[in-house]
Amino acid sequence: MNKQTMSRVNTGLFQNEHSDGARARKKSLRGLIEDRLYQRVSYHEYREKVRHVYDGPQGAILATCSVLSLHVPLGDRLLRERKFDLRGARDILDVGSGAGQIARHLLKYADPEAKITCFDLSLEMLRRARVRLKSSRPRFVAADLSMLPFADASFDCVTCGYVLEHLPDPRVGLSELARVMKKGAKMLLLTTEDNLSGAWTSRIWCCRTYNRRELARLCAELGLRWRNELWYTRMHQMLRAGGICVEIVKE
Repeated sequence: MNKQTMSRVNTGLFQNEHSDGARARKKSLRGLIEDRLYQRVSYHEYREKVRHVYDGPQGAILATCSVLSLHVPLGDRLLRERKFDLRGARDILDVGSGAGQIARHLLKYADPEAKITCFDLSLEMLRRARVRLKSSRPRFVAADLSMLPFADASFDCVTCGYVLEHLPDPRVGLSELARVMKKGAKMLLLTTEDNLSGAWTSRIWCCRTYNRRELARLCAELGLRWRNELWYTRMHQMLRAGGICVEIVKE
């Protein structure tokens, strides 16, 4: 091996070590920031903590935060441009409706005859959604994602925006969603990813984060195939920002 080749090898090794070190530092920092309450308490205690967060002041400003973070206008564009196409859906379930951010998009872009069911763990958030939406069309239901009060194969479309991260084990919620989805039904899933921005989201909203590949593998095990990974904008895709946003189909 000549000196030039040896230099290239050593440079490559240095770059790999530097890259590995940077990833390790980011992971360590993410671990310090991310909220880990779900690992330290029982599911019942954790659920009550989440309910308290959304019943209180944080829940009251959720709609405003969603606008300031651009999740509302960018989410609107996803549906307006049919990147997630609501046409043809007859029974739509909006999971963890919050203040009605996604439900508002559903009212605008779903077929007029589509039935829309909104559920949330927090009764206060459901009240806020009713006030903001000013529509008698949606049905509002207080429910827990781990124990849905709906019959098997009830829905042909599901939207689940930043809710799954409030479950310590995603399999529980995804299994319930798969159960209530009809064969061939589709789901728009948005959830917090295991990166630095996700860690800050976790800290603020008392939730966990998910690894993209691990979540895709779990969905596949449950018969929920990732059909399209979606991004709000090209910039979000380049920076791997905005969390996990994916169209899923029940096989």
